[in-house]
Amino acid sequence: MRHFALLHKEKNSKARLGRLETVHGNIDTPCFMPVGTQGTVKSIPQKELHDSGAEIILSNAYHLFLRPGAGVIKKAGGLHKFISWPKPILTDSGGYQIFSLALLRKVSDEGVQFQSHIDGMRHFLRPEDVVKLQEDLGCDIMMPLDECVHYPCAQGQAEVAMRRTLNWAKRSRAAFRGDGQFLYGIVQGATYDDLRRECAESIVGMDFDGYAIGGVSVGEPKSLICDIIDVSMRYLPEDKPHYLMGVGLPEDIIEAVGQGIDMFDCVVPTRYGRNGTAFTSCGKMTVRNAPYSEDFTPLDPECGCYTCRTFSRAYLRHLFNTEEMLGAQLVSLHNIYFYLNMMRRIRDSIAADRFAEFKKEFFSKYSIKQ
Repeated sequence: MRHFALLHKEKNSKARLGRLETVHGNIDTPCFMPVGTQGTVKSIPQKELHDSGAEIILSNAYHLFLRPGAGVIKKAGGLHKFISWPKPILTDSGGYQIFSLALLRKVSDEGVQFQSHIDGMRHFLRPEDVVKLQEDLGCDIMMPLDECVHYPCAQGQAEVAMRRTLNWAKRSRAAFRGDGQFLYGIVQGATYDDLRRECAESIVGMDFDGYAIGGVSVGEPKSLICDIIDVSMRYLPEDKPHYLMGVGLPEDIIEAVGQGIDMFDCVVPTRYGRNGTAFTSCGKMTVRNAPYSEDFTPLDPECGCYTCRTFSRAYLRHLFNTEEMLGAQLVSLHNIYFYLNMMRRIRDSIAADRFAEFKKEFFSKYSIKQ
């Protein structure tokens, strides 16, 4: 099966239209993947995801390995059936979560030994184990185990992690069977151009189905994120999908699309939604704040989501201030819709060779400082 088709390159930028093909359906790119870490996009039922236009979601192999366990999911017929989501799923390896959440961990070239952040049980995962785990989950796109370092990071430490990532990528590639699934390679190297170049060239030489830029949005300034994308993208092939992991805010996504990125994921829409912050055409707004107590307008008058068609800012504020869980659900649903609709508008602008005009129009109203 052909996995990626490049459909159109925007004339005035590096933005591009594409289509990902999987056994569970196709995905138009550039795309945003709502994050369903533990098999659920927090507070959003699957039907609402579908109605909002989601074509793919992301889950996390580390969390699913710990709970409910790959054996349970395999008995259910795979992750799609277990969570009742018929469309494509990408699973992250959980490498970042192992390094950030595990109680104790010991990293070696062979793999990662760690204690569960849930119950303290000890586990050891090799790159081959992580591939097998994701094969058992039955995801459409899987990510190999990699080592991500935080910012700032000394070059020597970044180089060790990068070379270990390459070693694990090679072993993951050898263990991968295919069978209707796809495996992406991950470019690491922190903020060091020479490491990014070496990693990208080596990863591309292994001939993965797609390529991800990892190790971004880990504390570095936004200007460095743009630099990392630019350096990494110089060495990635045009005929494969480009995935920027863990980014981000609307303004970050729009900038990265202009650099040629096809795929995005981030917990921001639902995390902000649970805290009462909505993304709107005019920027972020915190609906729990006092000025909205008698504001009977929608969150965003330009939005067509269920929340904006049905409820007022005053009612949503009331829900948060009375700690009703419906408030978090409704604002999260709005944020998911906002992101997915933004991606639709981005794709339309690329198709019409008007991405620069879209970007200018978007930021003429959208306030980043709110």
